[in-house]
Amino acid sequence: MSQASPTMTTAAQAVAASKVYGAGDTQVVALNQVSVAFAAGQFTAIMGPSGSGKSTLMHCLAGLDTLSAGQVFIGETDLSSLNENQLTLLRRDSVGFIFQAFNLIPTLTAIENITLPMTLAGTKPDQGWLDQIMATVGLADRAGHRPSELSGGQQQRVAVARALASRPSIIFADEPTGNLDSRTGAEILEFMQRAVRDLGQTIVMVTHDPVAASYSDRVVFLADGAIRDELMSPTADAVFDRMRALGD
Repeated sequence: MSQASPTMTTAAQAVAASKVYGAGDTQVVALNQVSVAFAAGQFTAIMGPSGSGKSTLMHCLAGLDTLSAGQVFIGETDLSSLNENQLTLLRRDSVGFIFQAFNLIPTLTAIENITLPMTLAGTKPDQGWLDQIMATVGLADRAGHRPSELSGGQQQRVAVARALASRPSIIFADEPTGNLDSRTGAEILEFMQRAVRDLGQTIVMVTHDPVAASYSDRVVFLADGAIRDELMSPTADAVFDRMRALGD
């Protein structure tokens, strides 16, 4: 396949991306020639059965893991062309992360956790943007609380706000509601929806939950390390039916 030329409206892209672990009898092909683009200003879910390669794809897109072959772009930047220092800077400045484990610093307040990446980078947050995020995520009156003083849902809101605070080009979310009850999870997903629709963010989320995927604009389905299907404007039932067809 010829090298793709990412457009300005593509936030991230994999081109003929392959990832192989091990060798010989123990070799595992996690990604097999995957080509997929993620549009800026869109909320995309990646789904697939266990072992389908969805987490591997996200980690490679985010620069947390390297490909065995192929290319990954963030915007127009080919990650394989970067050295480790350049990759670290790109992740810091252009990529946001939301994980299932909230990954908050227990000794810092909510607002200190949210602004920590910028503090480490030596940059000042845009106060107007920060105020907007805090209000949207419902944390304006919790800014001075430490994680131990917050519920699980509030802690995940802090983690989402932290990912948004530096206005990254793209946010990767790995099972962001996996540790939350369904009501709290729905609140987080609704906020992520608003972050895309109202704040212009771009989010790519790995999930196994058809209900979580239904909050996205588009679902990409993987099986056996390859793209098998995709669905626009998904409903939970439609996602469930596609997943069942993939054998999950």
